[in-house]
Amino acid sequence: MTSSRQTQLRTPARPAPGSGFLFTLATLACIAGLVATYHYFVQTTTGQFIDESALVEAVDIHGPAGKASTRFLDLLPTISLVMAAVVVLFVTVIRKHWAEAGIAVSACIAANIATQVLKDLLPARPDKGVVTLELNSLPSGHTTLAASAAAAVFLMASPRWRPMAGFVGGTFAIASGVSTLINQWHRPADVVAAFLLVGAFMIPAGWLILRRGTWIAWEGFNRHIGSARMWLVLPVLIGLVSAAVAVYSLIRIAPSPWQETSTTNYFWAGISLIVIAGYLATVATTSLFAYAARRRD
Repeated sequence: MTSSRQTQLRTPARPAPGSGFLFTLATLACIAGLVATYHYFVQTTTGQFIDESALVEAVDIHGPAGKASTRFLDLLPTISLVMAAVVVLFVTVIRKHWAEAGIAVSACIAANIATQVLKDLLPARPDKGVVTLELNSLPSGHTTLAASAAAAVFLMASPRWRPMAGFVGGTFAIASGVSTLINQWHRPADVVAAFLLVGAFMIPAGWLILRRGTWIAWEGFNRHIGSARMWLVLPVLIGLVSAAVAVYSLIRIAPSPWQETSTTNYFWAGISLIVIAGYLATVATTSLFAYAARRRD
């Protein structure tokens, strides 16, 4: 009896049945979303106009917010690297999960390399009659760095801490993306593309970590402060508010008897797009990993 029990304890847990298909589907969705984002916002006139208008209107917002975002972006590489290094090293040393740390860090590095490669390989923006820089800026390198560092922390966190880690990390990545728009470094589509690119690398990495059977069991939601359902409810509520802001901003400039000249409407719609995309990815990824993790009786 004792020998059988010891064998069960040594046998690593496995992800929930069917979760492998969902991880594959999520990865393909990220790749498809990245392609669709590039095609619409770079290759079409309407997409270019919306994207560029948000960037141009950021000038009216630049001021104290611009100074704060500039400082944040200057510190972003340091913050991202320190945050990821501290958490990954702490978990690795305490739990001795060196292989898992290698997977998470490798995926993080690969996502950032892929961003720079895409910037060089993707053709310049075609002339669609929209006044814009032809230089390709998609995806955003700063956003990729922030999002991949947050994702590495998420992957190395235990299941009961992952919901909170997802919300905090998602908020950090969104803040970096919004800052690049306020500073007119990147268009909204560049930020969304960075989110999708990071997902395409980090989701498969997460599946490999789960397949190793390490720290996969948990008690479910609301059994710990780190796994409270509010970490899923909050991004959903913020996303809904952002969607309302986007609809209101676009309605005000839509053809109608009450149509007005846009001054910041495209900017706020662009901000909303970043927030919605970021928190949608946060909720979807957190839910995916929660489903894949085994329940501890």
